[in-house]
Amino acid sequence: MTQSTELGGLHRIATAENTFAIIAMDQRNTLKRMYAAVNAPAPSDEELENSKADVVQGLRGVASGFLLDPTFGTPALKQLPTEGLPYGVLVAAEPSERNTFNGEPHAHRDPALNAQWTRDQGGDAVKFFVQMRVDRKVGAGEPDLTADALQVVREVIADCKAAGVPSVIENLIYTIPGEEPATEAQKADRIIGAAEALAELGPDLLKLEYPGSPAACRRLANSIDVPWAVLSAGVAFDEFTEVLKVSCDDGGVSGFIAGRAIWRETVGMTRPDRQAYVASEGRRRLENCVQAIAGRARPFTDFTRV
Repeated sequence: MTQSTELGGLHRIATAENTFAIIAMDQRNTLKRMYAAVNAPAPSDEELENSKADVVQGLRGVASGFLLDPTFGTPALKQLPTEGLPYGVLVAAEPSERNTFNGEPHAHRDPALNAQWTRDQGGDAVKFFVQMRVDRKVGAGEPDLTADALQVVREVIADCKAAGVPSVIENLIYTIPGEEPATEAQKADRIIGAAEALAELGPDLLKLEYPGSPAACRRLANSIDVPWAVLSAGVAFDEFTEVLKVSCDDGGVSGFIAGRAIWRETVGMTRPDRQAYVASEGRRRLENCVQAIAGRARPFTDFTRV
């Protein structure tokens, strides 16, 4: 079977087993809020860049790739030595400031932040983030937020395919203002529904929330025909390792794209303390995640299309 250029490109962000052990460090405004949450001084641009450089340097050789933002993340790579084990780079290509409609996310893209721009940033793959609810009802005179999100993703995928750069599409569900908190069943339905709609557009990889249970993972696996990686969504590390096992065993997941579950505690540390923590506890956590998917995760090459 012949791999497409895009699917072949996923090898650059994958392990030798064709699975994913990717560290997410693409937060910008969220990271600033994390400093405030621990009563640390507001971070300078230099501090944010240093924090990303320290995570990459401390975890390279174990992580198959790093998801970075273009504001602080990819510039941080210039601090790092070029020698050493290689790693892949995903670049967050969604606008840092997001549009809304009556308090709901309204997807849009900046055409300048395209696949070629990602290559110019030193990236191996485009990551594009949306928030979409396929069960959302469209009111009179309102934009169809779901259709708009799908059109934006369609454009991102088409641009990536034309340039031969892999597309990684991330979705998070959300609560519509005024609605009741979702039940676990509703959350699962919304995660799976969005995944199914996005998979139909032909991305190379989906980055998805854990749908909540083994049964929901099986539904997800039966609903999509593209590889997916589970995100950590800020959950505690011990919880995430269990999520990984279920996602592999029941959901056919191809790996993980994890951030705060690995490095959350470093926020607000001095740089020497942060470097020491990432090199010890952060590395231990990542190795445990890699061990959790070993022999369990489904290689992305299982999905390769002619």
